[in-house]
Amino acid sequence: MDAVREAAHALRAEASATNERRLLVLAGDREAGYDAAAAACDAAALEAVSLSEREVVGERLAPARADELLGTTWPGVVVDCHDACRPNAIGRAAGAVDGGGLLVLVVPDLSRWPDERDGFDESLAVPPFGLEDVGGRFRTRLVRTIQAHPGVAIVDVDEGTVRDDGLTHPAPRLPPEPIEVPADHTFPMTVYEACRTADQRDAVLACETLRTGGQAVVLEADRGRGKSSAAGLATAALAVEGCDVLVTAPTYRNAAELFERATATLASLGALVADRRDGDRRPELEAVDGGRIRFRRPPEAVAERADVLVVDEAAALPVRVLEDLLEAAPSACFATTVRGYEGAGRGFDVRFRARLEARRTVTTVALANPIRYAGADPVEVWLFRALLLDARPSVTDLVEDATPADATYERLDPDELVADENRLREAFGLLVEAHYRTEPDDLARLLDAPNVAVRALTVDDRVVSVALLAREGGLPAETREAMYEGTRVRGNMLPDVLTSQLRDPEAAVPVGLRVMRIATHHAVRSRGLGSRLLAEIASESDGTDVDYLGAGYGATPSLLSFWAAAGYRTVHLSTTRNDTSGEYSALMLCPLSDAGEELVDRHGAWFLRRIADVLADALSDADPDVVRAALAAAGGPVRLNLSDAEWRVVAGAAYGPGLYDVAPRPFRRLALRALVDGALRDGEEVDADDADDADDAERLLVVRVLQAHPWGETADELGYVSRRECMRTLGDVYRPLVARYGNELARAEAARFGADDPTV
Repeated sequence: MDAVREAAHALRAEASATNERRLLVLAGDREAGYDAAAAACDAAALEAVSLSEREVVGERLAPARADELLGTTWPGVVVDCHDACRPNAIGRAAGAVDGGGLLVLVVPDLSRWPDERDGFDESLAVPPFGLEDVGGRFRTRLVRTIQAHPGVAIVDVDEGTVRDDGLTHPAPRLPPEPIEVPADHTFPMTVYEACRTADQRDAVLACETLRTGGQAVVLEADRGRGKSSAAGLATAALAVEGCDVLVTAPTYRNAAELFERATATLASLGALVADRRDGDRRPELEAVDGGRIRFRRPPEAVAERADVLVVDEAAALPVRVLEDLLEAAPSACFATTVRGYEGAGRGFDVRFRARLEARRTVTTVALANPIRYAGADPVEVWLFRALLLDARPSVTDLVEDATPADATYERLDPDELVADENRLREAFGLLVEAHYRTEPDDLARLLDAPNVAVRALTVDDRVVSVALLAREGGLPAETREAMYEGTRVRGNMLPDVLTSQLRDPEAAVPVGLRVMRIATHHAVRSRGLGSRLLAEIASESDGTDVDYLGAGYGATPSLLSFWAAAGYRTVHLSTTRNDTSGEYSALMLCPLSDAGEELVDRHGAWFLRRIADVLADALSDADPDVVRAALAAAGGPVRLNLSDAEWRVVAGAAYGPGLYDVAPRPFRRLALRALVDGALRDGEEVDADDADDADDAERLLVVRVLQAHPWGETADELGYVSRRECMRTLGDVYRPLVARYGNELARAEAARFGADDPTV
């Protein structure tokens, strides 16, 4: 172990001298690697945490709990890659290593590692594929980056030899320039003197606005830029002024750095009255003049009220939780990671930012300069390349004139992608930019999963639109039976929902292609490139063994309309919200064969038979515009089957003294039929000046009739002056529906109450 000890000691010494980090790769036999990791940490005097299923060195975290490293710092983090090489875990581990520290990877022999299969590969081997079908391209690329990048030491633990010492012998660094503070600052100067970069100063300055209601400050940065520390400094300054500051994060461990800085700052100001940080159970700091800083977990925080809210690691929280948290205080600060160490994707930017800007005046501060380690840190440079955390789409100038007619449809072969770094970065960069769920694991999935394929549109060899496809279904009888009985079958999301939740034992027989992700370059969106890509995928798949195309996603009105325009039909709305997006998910299918047509027709009809009851129950809080768009995309027949008595009630409510409340069923059936048919959008049949009136009428049908909200609640939600006006308007909305769908008795009833011509 002498070689390991010497290498680790020298590596740590250089890391400490430069305030950089270094990567130590211990390659070879598992047990020898564990022994080498313990020896390295001992020689380098590292307090370490290990991500492993086994005891290696220091505190142990199971890889599945790697997100607990968010917001923490360690001199050393050891990642055991023998049982599984998980890209997300590597990213989270690297983000927790402090300047002067070591990231240690314990891995198999590098020459054999790409060809070995582990626990992460098992997650990629989705039925009907086996482990032998999984590729090794991600690890081939990972090994290539390990061997090529500076600051990476490689030790062969089997032979006890150092292949690369990882030393960079950097030139001495110049001392940092002093940080200037504007004369008009209002937080104490002591707070600004604690800032270590100009970026931190700017972040704290922005937080001075949080005294005023209606404000929001977003601190965005890669890991290690000091955004949590800046938030801690600001919360201390606010508490000194007597503010009640509520802090939340996925766990207290994620906010520990914020509390450390806040505690030290309050103490330096002579303002710390009490420190109640007894573990992670409701920690609280008490300041002078009644100020305080208290932590609550998100489920508790949404019910609290405070002067200022601070959310640390906001990107790791579900969007709906972030929205609910806005009610906790009139002003809020969100500290969020930009590039996905946390593996949580970009829900904050893609899904939440627009909603925040609609409710608060937002000031955004981007922190670029590292604070926990020096700039150009070798481990950060290596990690960004290895996991493509810095992947970006093509430069705008090169694609901004692209049109669907210019584009070439291409199959992006994984072998070609791993050999063409620029194309891989462009394709993955589009997915990262556009989707809140894209994470490092997806890079391995794109390259190695046997059920995944990549399709793209290119212009002048630049990727302008990309789709990630997953092959699903075509499962054997025993797998289908297990799925029907509740067994989760990996990588078959659509068949799983249709089989286990919707109780269709034959839903996994047809073969489908699910569009997991689709993204178009931001400079050329809304030009039809995404629609062209979907059309090309359908054309390529038609006539093959693929029976249908499908998609499942957090439903928004615009997305539902996009997929409907591409020929996809709604077959399901989930009854629980997506944990990350906070939205109800929609499942949509597009048939390509007779078997696909039969599947879509079967589930489309089943959707329309049950959705009215679901909207009055589990989906009673769904966005009415989402409901409208989902029903408009259902595209199936809705049978009315109204009795004469029911037609009398409906026509009487529309034209005379009848009441909706005495018999809601016929109104519900008519509302459903109208929304599926788009009946209120026929200019000859609706008494409306423009499309906005039709929108309002449809929302009323959803909220009052289908979701069964009380009259007063409906009036408030939709902006009616009174309950009476809301009731009168609903009657008016049903007039064109009686005219369109009513039988002879209904039209006679309408005429009885003075309708000049109830057929129009």
